[in-house]
Amino acid sequence: MLLFSTVLLLGTSVLVNTGFSAETVTTCQENAVHRLSCDFGVISVQTSLYGRVDSSICSDGRRPDQVSNTDCSLLGAVDIVKKRCNGKKVCELSNDAFTSDPCWRTAKYLQTTYTCLSAITSVTCELSLAHLKCDEGQVISVYGADYGRRDQTTCIYGRPISQIQNTACSNPTNQVADRCEGKNSCTIQASNSVFGDPCVGIFKYLEVAYACQYPSNSQGEAV
Repeated sequence: MLLFSTVLLLGTSVLVNTGFSAETVTTCQENAVHRLSCDFGVISVQTSLYGRVDSSICSDGRRPDQVSNTDCSLLGAVDIVKKRCNGKKVCELSNDAFTSDPCWRTAKYLQTTYTCLSAITSVTCELSLAHLKCDEGQVISVYGADYGRRDQTTCIYGRPISQIQNTACSNPTNQVADRCEGKNSCTIQASNSVFGDPCVGIFKYLEVAYACQYPSNSQGEAV
């Protein structure tokens, strides 16, 4: 199991502010989580490295032989971080995010560069319909979507505590992008039949972050 410590640093739609310059977070392989966050907008991961390409980063308390290998990186690390974090305001990667070791006996770190993009965010309770819509002439560009539960305050009306207590229920999904990308409007149900059931017995909700853009080639199609 891999451990890290950080050394740096009813459906609703809300339009948030513009994006900001890129930020880089580096987390050593010790005892904490890798945390990305946006005060405004949503996360858009640009690059992510798990391994070691610099002998000076996360080198405190390490033997020379633990930091000398600077040709170490896990293939596909950026895809893992993008799937977990894109389209969210806050994202924390637990120590089980990376299950393989790209360089045995080398002290590794996770380093991610990301920006905060302006976005429309939609939250839809389980069994309800999510409605994504853009102004005339614009089309949907999905930044990210997640079906599950991450708090005990969203979509709780009439629900017993047993149905909202699991807040470690997350299921990043490409289903919304597959169905809605490039369309002027789109409707999709927040349900287990569409997204699967990441936590049986828990009342879930669908979170979507998207933008409305002018199409580069063709007009978006309404659903």
